[in-house]
Amino acid sequence: MTRTVVESATRSVVIGFDEPFCVIGERINPTGRKKLAAELEAGDFSTVEKDALEQVACGAMVLDVNAGVVYNSNPDPNQTEPPLMRQMIELVQGLVDVPLCIDSSVPGALEAGLEAARGRPLLNSVTGEEERLEAILPLVRKYNVPVVAISNDDTGISEDPDVRFAVARKIVERAADFGIPAHDIVVDPLVMPVGAMASAGQQVFALVRRLRAELGVNTTCGASNISFGLPNRHGINAAFLPMAIGAGMTSAIMNPVRQVEMEAIKAANFLMNHDPNGGEWIRFARVLDAVRAGASFAEASVAGQAAGGRGGRSGRRRRG
Repeated sequence: MTRTVVESATRSVVIGFDEPFCVIGERINPTGRKKLAAELEAGDFSTVEKDALEQVACGAMVLDVNAGVVYNSNPDPNQTEPPLMRQMIELVQGLVDVPLCIDSSVPGALEAGLEAARGRPLLNSVTGEEERLEAILPLVRKYNVPVVAISNDDTGISEDPDVRFAVARKIVERAADFGIPAHDIVVDPLVMPVGAMASAGQQVFALVRRLRAELGVNTTCGASNISFGLPNRHGINAAFLPMAIGAGMTSAIMNPVRQVEMEAIKAANFLMNHDPNGGEWIRFARVLDAVRAGASFAEASVAGQAAGGRGGRSGRRRRG
């Protein structure tokens, strides 16, 4: 079975077909968050610290770290993003022990993050664009890390799922030329908004099944894309995630602080027999009891983590 191993200095997380669904926390990202962007430019990391601790308490197994701030004082991200990424990686891994996902469109920022990261982080991301393949795959090989492969290329994002599959196949094949195995590639088949494309959910479920059967790769997505532009987005997300898990999706980049989505994932893990004897579901039920008693989901999760310890797989893997 395909197993994608990501690690911090002290903890290993396995993304795999027979593993619990991997929740990759999305909150440490200034895109669309003006307050966070302004804080980062000013050297204020208080929101980053809060988001790191809160997401892990709420169930994030991996944390995505994105330093994509366009500074008012210097609009060139090739200059500003690498040192910021290094600083954020060092800060976050000093606060939490989960593995990290280094997220940037700037190759220099990706390498700065790789240099600062302990363990074996996930690199986010490579696409089928020729320039991106040539810039990112050597980094993946050099640091022996897994990578998110996004199914778009120089022609853009296709609405045709067959085209998106072909792009994924191209990335897997090009990665093999660099000696990168398929189990170190986590494909994002690109989730389209169901409000704009009625077949978007059906498309991604079919794509996930095909990626698993034909390429043998793990998969991920930006889970909230499915509900973009619609009311009651969390209800749609909470329906989408278990259906995607049933189709074979093995991870998602999402907000773990949202109770309804996390409840759906915990239940899906139990139903898919990825939570033997329902131990995680029972622990999660205690958090929900605290929520019903008046605590916020984040408060209850933090309290539950403090009472129960961090848990999880442990171990260390050296880069080869």
